[in-house]
Amino acid sequence: MFGRVAFLRAGAAALLVLSMVGFGLSGCASTGNGGTPQHSAVAPADRFDEAWWGPRHEGVLKQNQAAHPDILMIGDSITHGWDRNMEVWEAHFGDYSMVNMGFRGDRTQHVLWRLDQGEIDDVSPKLAVLMIGTNNSNREDNTAEEIGDGIVAICAELRGELPDIEILVLAIFPRGKGPSGQREKNAAASKIAKKYARSDSHVQYLDFSDAFLDSDEMLPADIMPDFLHPNAKGYEIWASEMENEVIRLVRR
Repeated sequence: MFGRVAFLRAGAAALLVLSMVGFGLSGCASTGNGGTPQHSAVAPADRFDEAWWGPRHEGVLKQNQAAHPDILMIGDSITHGWDRNMEVWEAHFGDYSMVNMGFRGDRTQHVLWRLDQGEIDDVSPKLAVLMIGTNNSNREDNTAEEIGDGIVAICAELRGELPDIEILVLAIFPRGKGPSGQREKNAAASKIAKKYARSDSHVQYLDFSDAFLDSDEMLPADIMPDFLHPNAKGYEIWASEMENEVIRLVRR
């Protein structure tokens, strides 16, 4: 088993190198002399210093083995929030089993760690829906290019370990009451993911940011009360906007 996993992860790394060289991005494939990634967004990292994080990781491992899900939902707190909005999920996607791999506070590097530590071992989902990166954009933690590198790295890891999986990459959702530099950073990172999706027929990109905004590009509080996390109305928008694409890809 170890040999198979090691081979697949080597394949993911090779795919990532080719992808990054092809795009000329900031350097997910570039490493120091010791092979260490040059920026934090692509350096797998855990969060065991937070008491709840390890048990959730263990829970995902068990769910994936027990449920044999059709769909993996991968992301941060915004994806984590599906746990509280399963009635919306069931109304739109009730025919398909899903495991929620959203962890509040996660960044691209934390998703990479989780994928590398068993969360996609010995499973055969039809689709992974990925939306990640907003936490990387806080302050000066990562540039748009670095966030884009992290998203591409996750896609490469998924494709390397699960060669038949379809991936739907969602543009990072708008945040903040109005237009801001942070929104612009996230939009630029999302464009890098969009470019990557064009290179792989198993990776699709979907941007429905405008569905959350009013005509002045303001984010209504009745959709995201804290201007970051959707409420039930926001999850209904999310489900409606991706429904056709999710069903198409699961049936592909």
